[in-house]
Amino acid sequence: MNSQDAILPIAIPLAGAGVAMLLRGWPKAQRLWTFGILMASLAMCVNLLNHVFSSSKPLVFQLGGWAAPFGISIVVDALSAIMIVMVQFVMLMGCIYALDAKDIAKRYSVFMPLFLTLTVGLTGAMLTGDTFNLFVFMELIVISAAALTAMSDDRSGTEAAYKYFYISQLATIFLLLANGLIYMSYGTLNMADLAIRIKTDALAGGPMPPMFTLAMVCFFATFMIKCAAFPFHFWQPDFHAAAPTAVSAMLSSVVVKSGVYGFIRMTTLLFEPFAPQLQQVLMLIGAIGVIYGGFSAFGTHHAKRMFAYSTLAQIGFMLMGIGWGGTLGIAAAIVFMVNHALIKSAMLMLSGYLASKAQIKSASFENIKGLGKYLPQSGVLFFVGSMALAGLPPLNGFVSKMMVFRAGIEAEQWAWLAAIGLASLLTLIYTMRAFQWVWFVPPAAGVKAKKDGDSLFAPTVLILACVVLGIWGESLVSVAIQASEWVQQPAAYIAAVHPAK
Repeated sequence: MNSQDAILPIAIPLAGAGVAMLLRGWPKAQRLWTFGILMASLAMCVNLLNHVFSSSKPLVFQLGGWAAPFGISIVVDALSAIMIVMVQFVMLMGCIYALDAKDIAKRYSVFMPLFLTLTVGLTGAMLTGDTFNLFVFMELIVISAAALTAMSDDRSGTEAAYKYFYISQLATIFLLLANGLIYMSYGTLNMADLAIRIKTDALAGGPMPPMFTLAMVCFFATFMIKCAAFPFHFWQPDFHAAAPTAVSAMLSSVVVKSGVYGFIRMTTLLFEPFAPQLQQVLMLIGAIGVIYGGFSAFGTHHAKRMFAYSTLAQIGFMLMGIGWGGTLGIAAAIVFMVNHALIKSAMLMLSGYLASKAQIKSASFENIKGLGKYLPQSGVLFFVGSMALAGLPPLNGFVSKMMVFRAGIEAEQWAWLAAIGLASLLTLIYTMRAFQWVWFVPPAAGVKAKKDGDSLFAPTVLILACVVLGIWGESLVSVAIQASEWVQQPAAYIAAVHPAK
């Protein structure tokens, strides 16, 4: 493959969004075009993943031919390759769900173009090799997601969009400040160049630049908000309850991963000398999130809100994996990110499906109580998805949690292990309570499922993927371990991006 291929997962959906806008007068053509673009882009991501692992070196494209650190670097290494395949596969499933959804949102001519720009933002955030363009791509994520949410047919959609937008703008301010402060300190925003300069200063033993610590804190705060970690989680429940299902499924499954990805880059590349201190904070935040998210999900009475709080708990598992560090800890976080993206998008789609079948379109348990009597297929999918989320064998969630537990045992973190064990039990309790409420409680007199509703195709594919990655999860675990080994030896990344160093 040529180095120019590295930018295609960004360029294909970006160009596709422009054409989709031109097709706004032909809704069917626009939707089919969006589906085709996402298929083509995903195929390119898979090719890049295969190339990076077969060649055992990153693929780097310098935009405009400007060498680092002066130009814009697009870097496909083992970690970013896994992430973009995850992102674009789930986005494709979200597009498929939206194609047959009954949400008013898909009738807007800008829905599909914004769905593609959201894909661009997510992919670009994983591939960029400099912190300023990380800011640019994250802004694109915010604008796209907020606009998509505001199109909801729920009355609270506009309010949820405003909440998401303004909370995300807080993250934007932190990231912009971080860029300014780190540039003041080192005169560069290229990640590879920064990694070398920061490590050199740290090894010299002298004082770090005056603004360095504040820059590191601003980066940390940015990624906490982006992954909705405790205590910056409060926008998620309102967002999920009000957003169109295809949008809420994407935000809870892949958008929050941009923050987790950022923490991995912080601890293994940008601020590697200060990783032990950062990891201690991540362990604490992760443990609080695991417990708080579990109890909050247990106490809610709305399926989508329940899964929003569940995401807080699941993000906690990932942060603890990064906090424990080492090959196994980072690999556990990567496996957890991929598996959680599949499970959570499927469960939110199933919640949306139930709401679309109810007399009043809402995923509150009171509204969908007993509706499962008429929807047996969705009951099977919900049950399997709940088992995966709780981490029971032979599903992919079991693989994720076993890797996290192994990492904790290796790190001898017994108290933290007890905390996440409790959280796993809570997950099983609240998902099974939801399952019983919908499929075993008799419906109220006269309540029946509507004939028209959303399609089960996308959540079925996602649940099947959960089963496949549970029974045959060795391939994912293997590539995650390889990616973990790569990111813990950043010399290859730096040499590929900035050969002069």
